[in-house]
Amino acid sequence: MKPVTSSNSPSLNGSIFIPGDKSISHRSLMISSLANGKTKIKGILQSQDIIKTKDALEKMGVTISNFEDELEVHGVGSGGLLEPDNIIDLGNSGTSARLLIGLISSHKMTATLTGDESLIQRPMKRVIDPANRIGAKIIAKNGDKLPLTIFGTDDPLPISYNLTLPSAQVKSSILLAGLQSAGETSIEETIPSRDHTERMLEYFGAKISVNKEKSNKKIISIKGQHDLYASEILIPGDFSSAAFFIVAALIVPNSNLEIKNIGINPHRIGLLNILKEMGGKIEIYNKKINNNEPSADIKVLSSELTGVDVPPSISPSMIDEYPILSIAASKAKGETVLRGLEELKYKESNRLKSIIKMLEKFDVNVRESNENLIIENKSQNISGNCLINTFKDHRICMSAVIAGLVSQGPIHIDDSRMIDTSFPGFIEIFNSIGGRVTEK
Repeated sequence: MKPVTSSNSPSLNGSIFIPGDKSISHRSLMISSLANGKTKIKGILQSQDIIKTKDALEKMGVTISNFEDELEVHGVGSGGLLEPDNIIDLGNSGTSARLLIGLISSHKMTATLTGDESLIQRPMKRVIDPANRIGAKIIAKNGDKLPLTIFGTDDPLPISYNLTLPSAQVKSSILLAGLQSAGETSIEETIPSRDHTERMLEYFGAKISVNKEKSNKKIISIKGQHDLYASEILIPGDFSSAAFFIVAALIVPNSNLEIKNIGINPHRIGLLNILKEMGGKIEIYNKKINNNEPSADIKVLSSELTGVDVPPSISPSMIDEYPILSIAASKAKGETVLRGLEELKYKESNRLKSIIKMLEKFDVNVRESNENLIIENKSQNISGNCLINTFKDHRICMSAVIAGLVSQGPIHIDDSRMIDTSFPGFIEIFNSIGGRVTEK
């Protein structure tokens, strides 16, 4: 255990950089491993989850060299991955697990994936089903959980798949499998989700197309068995990590914070739209594009927030930000309603319950109704002087840290070790701009 305490801060000021985007870091490693030649990756996130993806690829024959500020991936080319000699332990990384299931299924190999006590409880059925359709065979614990063994196929079938629920991980798993298929794999996406995989595959030369229909549906198609070509990748800062700093600067009085070079993929920044609707003073500038990904600098000033009704349609573009949004809602005037939160049940913890338990500790009025959360804190105070159970969930932990910056008494957090899965250096960066977070 590594407990921390977060205490009231008078202001947050400065200019900071956030570590690299986790979603893009995972995909940069996997896709460059399948390319011909050497790919240089700058700004990659050096977190536990990314290390697990890197280790898995190395076990399948990919050489990855680590330099001071970049990685160099020696791609093995299409179909070049090798059968691992040992079980692949993915720790806490759900992204690694779901994407690798698709990737491994389209190679003639047998591989066993496992994870920590949290990951082995998370369902994998949504990626197992399409993997079985392409011709792989998967034997999983309790039908759909890790540990599982993948018996890949050397003749993966191209499939057409209707993605009824928004999931970038399921979509990416299918696309990675489709790279090895002799034909065209297509996905019909009714509700848009993160498109980092599509953007990166196109950047590496994949035969991929995205067609929008009048009904707002998207048809994503990829033609398999075409070469990918090595390139250079510059990974922007992770918006989901920046979200904690954005909310902190909004709710801590007298704050003026600049966050440099943050990814602003339109399918990731739903939280920005909601915070602006709540009255947040947020400016986006210095926009640019690198390797098909947009980024920008973000300036945030402390603001008076007002509660809003958050529709379920925006959920795919802010699925990881509901814990920190709940803290903003706790400091807002009036009622905030967060709708359509079923997917939160399948994160590192049952985040729906974890958020409720956290806010109740802060004496914030919160209730659940049909997988919606209604938050109204008439006093706009966060009480503090309490111990928060993180349920081993990094985003619950970091959200509790932000709450402590505006609490009436110190907030004690049971364990902070899991922060390293996504955001190494989180506490140090916060303290550098005026945060008061201490480790015990």
